[in-house]
Amino acid sequence: MNEGENKSQREAKRGGHRTDPNENATRQARLRPSGGYRKLRSFQATTVIYDATVSFCDRFMDRRSRTVDQMVQAARSGRQNIAEGSRASAASSQTELRLVNVARASLDELLLDFEDFLRQHGLAQWAKDDHNALAVREVGKQDRTDRSDPTDRSDEGPYSHWLTHADPAVVANAIICLIHQANYLLDRQIAGLEKQFIQEGGYSERLAAARIEERARQRRTDQAHPRDGAENNAPVCPKCSGPMALRTARKGGNAGSQFWGCCGYPKCKGVRPLEGSDGSVRSDPSDG
Repeated sequence: MNEGENKSQREAKRGGHRTDPNENATRQARLRPSGGYRKLRSFQATTVIYDATVSFCDRFMDRRSRTVDQMVQAARSGRQNIAEGSRASAASSQTELRLVNVARASLDELLLDFEDFLRQHGLAQWAKDDHNALAVREVGKQDRTDRSDPTDRSDEGPYSHWLTHADPAVVANAIICLIHQANYLLDRQIAGLEKQFIQEGGYSERLAAARIEERARQRRTDQAHPRDGAENNAPVCPKCSGPMALRTARKGGNAGSQFWGCCGYPKCKGVRPLEGSDGSVRSDPSDG
């Protein structure tokens, strides 16, 4: 054994496992990509909202209030469901859609909480054409590349003038503007996911299409390189009409003899005798 061999190579040899050079590529080839949620503007916006909500509750609300827990959980749900939906997208388009809709609903709940805070404290809510509201929206229109460091909160910097303000009305109104922006982004994201589902189908449909394509490829290969002997004239299964393959009985009175067995075994147990054209069927798969 060479000293230059790394640990994984030595463990593979001890276990008798041979690494397939195409194994990693095969593992990476997926029908639908998933993840990448940190690059979504909706995720970036809801991250700012979540952090700002936690700060707002710490500064301006009674921590013992049940509303504080509800606001923080709603803000967290708006962010976490986007991430979870993105991760689930590889296996289920419907799950991704459902989770993104949950995120949207959570932000609506949080929006009402901030509006309630302003109303119950006699504070004014910014109008759409208020200069502060326009300024917050203008910051949101800027295209900023997402940071790979999940602890980096520099995205809050452009909003710090409002989010760190001493007046709770300014902070609450700024967060309301951010929620409206995030809702707009989520509405576009949901519409895009629905359009993609209609045009391309869900995971199950893609999986079935991939299977059909692979079977067609196998048939083309078989036609280009026909097999010799009886297998070239394999019959169809009398039960499911699927392909059959030559098998050898391992026990019983016919041990050692060959017969036709359904390729769908054990789901389908259809069999035919190797010789004879009477179409008789042996349904007992124990001989194979």
